[in-house]
Amino acid sequence: MQPMLDFHCSATPTDLALELATFVSQCLTETLRTRDRALLVVSGGSTPVPFFNALSCMSLPWDQVVVTLADERWVPPTHPDSNERQVREHLLKGEAARAIWMPFWRTGMNAHDALPLIRGELDALPWPASVVVLGMGSDGHTASLFPHDATWVDSQAAPERCLAIGAPLPPNVPVSRVSLSPTCLVDAENLAIYLTGEAKWDVLHRAERDGPAREYPIRLAWQQRHAPCHVFYAD
Repeated sequence: MQPMLDFHCSATPTDLALELATFVSQCLTETLRTRDRALLVVSGGSTPVPFFNALSCMSLPWDQVVVTLADERWVPPTHPDSNERQVREHLLKGEAARAIWMPFWRTGMNAHDALPLIRGELDALPWPASVVVLGMGSDGHTASLFPHDATWVDSQAAPERCLAIGAPLPPNVPVSRVSLSPTCLVDAENLAIYLTGEAKWDVLHRAERDGPAREYPIRLAWQQRHAPCHVFYAD
């Protein structure tokens, strides 16, 4: 079965960041027409930074928007590899600083021991998310769900909202993580995949072929059938 993807291709990464920010803003606005709060799930790394900067400038009732992560590298929020640091510096600023922020990091705890606390806070969020913005690695991973990793492959139908993931091999940052589970990652009204560069474009098209999500975890985004999946891309 061919995946149902809606492609948004922009001339430059700057144009792409603005297009995605506009899309996310519209999703949040639409959700808030019928609900008191809207949940936004974002991914970390360097690719989303222009998108974060653009979204922070959008006119929204930010105090009704809840923001959390698709995954977190288990490092303090002051660390250069922290996804929380990226979100705080580039998204939660100006008017967007009024958003309700739900981080994963727990001082003095390892990723596995922190799971009960994180799961409790995730359960209290206003699911389904208005929009989940996913990145994709060069191996087709998304969030911290890596190809053929039994940690998540064997628990795809589990109800837990997050999982502790062991440190992946380089070139991924080799630290343990907490990631939203497969079920939670697609618990959304809208899904967006955000990627730049020809190499990742080629990976995405290989992932479009029929096959299990364990080979290309990004397939989770379109193998669900309850939410539209949008791809935002620029060279």
